[in-house]
Amino acid sequence: MKLSLSVRVAEALSKTSLNVPFADILALAVAHGYQGICLRASAGGVQTPRSELVAMRQQVDDAGLVVSMVTADFDVPLNNARGPTSLKDIGPSLDVAEALGCDLIRVCLKQQSDIEHAQRAADLAAARNIRLANQCHTTTLFEQVEQSIEVLEQIGRDNFGIIYEPANLLLCGEDYDEAAIRRLAPYLMNAYVQNHRLDPDGPESLETWCLGERRFHHIPLWEAGGVDFQRVVDGLQASEYDGFFTVHQAYAHLMGPAEAAQRSAEYLRSLGGFDTA
Repeated sequence: MKLSLSVRVAEALSKTSLNVPFADILALAVAHGYQGICLRASAGGVQTPRSELVAMRQQVDDAGLVVSMVTADFDVPLNNARGPTSLKDIGPSLDVAEALGCDLIRVCLKQQSDIEHAQRAADLAAARNIRLANQCHTTTLFEQVEQSIEVLEQIGRDNFGIIYEPANLLLCGEDYDEAAIRRLAPYLMNAYVQNHRLDPDGPESLETWCLGERRFHHIPLWEAGGVDFQRVVDGLQASEYDGFFTVHQAYAHLMGPAEAAQRSAEYLRSLGGFDTA
């Protein structure tokens, strides 16, 4: 597997801007051996002039990295009611991905009627050799493994898949181990990792459709009590997944991006299964 660093490690809590310049995040990725950078609209998206996106791609190329995935608008990561809107007009998101030299875009489905929009969006994306994927995420059609597979089968497009994300599966009371990964494997296009420790009195909360409100703590990847990342890595390896494994943790209120990038990479490599080139 190849390590990718999401700009989220240096993202403001609003999810709409970065706390450090994009060039600094690239430098951290290079210094700590990441092979990809995962871009979000906080760094550049549908609101960004194409010339700036092209310049960002040049920065990525010059750093010897690739853009592993693009989240092209603010509503998808905010997971709000407008999250699926881009599916109805996918062209601007495709333009962002092309400008950045990336073939994978994160999208969002929240209701059954979004499926037909996802099918049309996937067809338009396929014409430009681009893939679309929905993250395992609360209050989307991809909260639970079984439902996710049913939705993917309904969409029925080879270039539409899923982003495996164990912390959200944990929040939804779902298994995230090898058995779950093997079920998702035919549709797996990316792996995102962040860490939550469940706690009924925790300071953070997310609503789920399957279990109601879930309270938790954001914790670093390497802290015990949340996701068992050895099981995650072992499960992905057993399923022969060889794509990007993206550090997606929101670190803004835990530590600075430099420490986050370094310690995350060191910890994950200690688990085995990652390319070193």
